[in-house]
Amino acid sequence: MGITSATPHKPHLPQGTGRQRAATQSTDAQRERILQAATDLFARQGYANTTMAQIVRALGVTKPFVYYYFRDKQEIFETLSWRPAVDCFISLDFADADERPAVEKVKEGIERLIRATVTHHPCAFFPYREPQVYRPEYIAAQKKLAHHFYDRLFPLLEEARSDGDLDFQDTRITAFAALSLPGFLYSWYRPDGRLSPDEVIAQLSKLAWRVLGLRTTT
Repeated sequence: MGITSATPHKPHLPQGTGRQRAATQSTDAQRERILQAATDLFARQGYANTTMAQIVRALGVTKPFVYYYFRDKQEIFETLSWRPAVDCFISLDFADADERPAVEKVKEGIERLIRATVTHHPCAFFPYREPQVYRPEYIAAQKKLAHHFYDRLFPLLEEARSDGDLDFQDTRITAFAALSLPGFLYSWYRPDGRLSPDEVIAQLSKLAWRVLGLRTTT
């Protein structure tokens, strides 16, 4: 079962977007053009070595065009980083009517989080590479998202342990250890590497489940 209509709407990045006041299908497409060009530059050069002038040049447009949608390059960088953060941290948002065992929700949620991390390459890795870039407001919003995730994960882990499906001692240490696995992807993952994205997701998910103490009969 996936995220349903009972799942809360995805939270939005807490800031404005340049001079743009109303989004349309056309303006959304233009924003995506800017974000894609910036993604390539940030991934290759890093934040400090990427300028708005380079983004403008890559797009073949004028500076006012970009500034209409984004206030500055930091807003572009944070927008790119926010999408994977949201997709990762709502991975345990199941419908209230979902009555599956806790262990099944844990397994699916962990796999969703890992899949979101891999799917959003390279943007999902920007916070690991350059954590100093983000504004305090952005960091606070991201922490709120993380609390949203862990407030769901911890009780599910303990319920699954009570059901006899997981075997671990300290809930927090176990959760953080399991989720450190996708956190290290930024140091070695490449979409065109030896393993396909789906193979990476499958193997990392199984490793994370082992850290959580998943019993082999489950």
